Amino acid sequence: MDKKFLCSKSAPVVKTKAGKIRGFYFDGIYNFWGVRYATAKRFEMPEPVKPWEGVKDALAYGLVCPLLNEPTPGDEVSVPHRFWPAGEDCLNLDVWTNTIDPEAKKPVMVWFHGGGYSAGSAIEHIAYEGDNLARKHDVVMVGVNHRLNAFGHMDVSAFGERFKNSVNVGIADLVASLEWVRDNIVQFGGDPDNVTIFGQSGGGGKVTTLGQAPSADGLFHKAIVMSGVFPKNFGASFPEVDPEEFAKHIMEDLHVETIEELQKVNYRIFIMAVNRAQRFFGKKGQIVSWAPHPNYWYAGDPLQVGFREHYKQIPTIVGTCFSEFTGAPTEKEKAGMTPDEQREFVYAKYGKEKGEELLALYENVYPGKNLCYAAAIDYLTRPASVEYVRLKSEGDHAPAYEYLFDAEFDFDNGRTAWHCADIPFFFANAERIPYCYSTPNCEELNRMMAESFTNFAKTGNPDAEGMPHWECSDGVHVPSMVFGLETKLRVDHDKELLELAREIAPPFTFGSRKPKDDDEEEGRSWIY
Repeated sequence: MDKKFLCSKSAPVVKTKAGKIRGFYFDGIYNFWGVRYATAKRFEMPEPVKPWEGVKDALAYGLVCPLLNEPTPGDEVSVPHRFWPAGEDCLNLDVWTNTIDPEAKKPVMVWFHGGGYSAGSAIEHIAYEGDNLARKHDVVMVGVNHRLNAFGHMDVSAFGERFKNSVNVGIADLVASLEWVRDNIVQFGGDPDNVTIFGQSGGGGKVTTLGQAPSADGLFHKAIVMSGVFPKNFGASFPEVDPEEFAKHIMEDLHVETIEELQKVNYRIFIMAVNRAQRFFGKKGQIVSWAPHPNYWYAGDPLQVGFREHYKQIPTIVGTCFSEFTGAPTEKEKAGMTPDEQREFVYAKYGKEKGEELLALYENVYPGKNLCYAAAIDYLTRPASVEYVRLKSEGDHAPAYEYLFDAEFDFDNGRTAWHCADIPFFFANAERIPYCYSTPNCEELNRMMAESFTNFAKTGNPDAEGMPHWECSDGVHVPSMVFGLETKLRVDHDKELLELAREIAPPFTFGSRKPKDDDEEEGRSWIY
């Protein structure tokens, strides 16, 4: 097998606006990793990188943002991860491209990782590798690291003018990364006038947030939101602590008197103080939401405040997975359960009367599908995503498309697509992720789904070989491209089913909010 490798002292070298960087070439792809796109002081807006002389190496992934709580490795089969060194100097990105010809002008896809706004990184998932999209689908791929949690969203605006957007600096980092793309991507064979941003879960939320941030206008031209839309009242029942009171509590804990002193505290010590403060206020029933907050810089969640007119003119794809967080674990193989056993399984979740009502709709919407999966319907993100597409399509608008990933996997006694299960296929990376091969048409989905996203990035048309024409929403009806054993377009097909599931399902929760004792470790499963 001929897989050419090149990494000499003088090649491959690309000249960016700030200076020259050296990457490496392997198997048809130029790789430039850990490229710094901006710098920033804690709580402050990002600033451009200062120019340098000579050639800097871009041969290693950069530091990722520190987490407030180290994750507990769990099911690395369903969502395989990497664990990587962390540090505050985390404003870096990775580029994969099949050419460094400035005249190539290939479409650019910029990836924003999941993990809410508090965790994750550009390389955490094995499936985030961008080489296959560059190699097989002729796009330039960029993955971005940025500030998260308290480093990206702690509101200290009460302490001075230069901190007035501290609650949103993690998103401002993403704007800075897109400015870097605008200024430099042509040297990597990309077209700065054809940039698609995409992300999953929290990364999808970041895409939406940038659509509502005027400073990002003109820096991207298409958007893809994967499993990143939640109901507009999601989490509203938890009162937030006053941000000034929270910051002062941390400062008192650390015996510092000014915000400037707090900026200089070692990040590990800062994290411990933040966690102590969260526990203190948590016992009073108050939380800190590590997320963007509306202000002069960010308009707010479009499901709450409406879509900005500029964002409505951005062609968009929005979608979810069939199960997302709900799941439907069974002791027996679902395929071997009798119809009566399957029905009893559904009754256990919804009760017999409501379960029968749901099953009647389910069997009409998904004829022949195992009945157990009626207990795994995503009633959280899918209804919100459908509504998002419908609202974005009202009035004068660019096309907005909706999808549902409905593949089934021979895994854990049978599972429908869970949160993150679609990522390997849209990245053309199924070959890297073992569970993908337990769905019968793995290779077809891997090609079709990646081709659909990259065709959208190239032309705005998400059609791909082997799938029906993908229609956009007209502001009233929402067609969904259902990717599964059979890929087909369906219009409003599960509307009544979702409404009933949302009505009768138990309240959704990501887990306990019980405050920890001061000396108790607060681990969390790395599910995203």
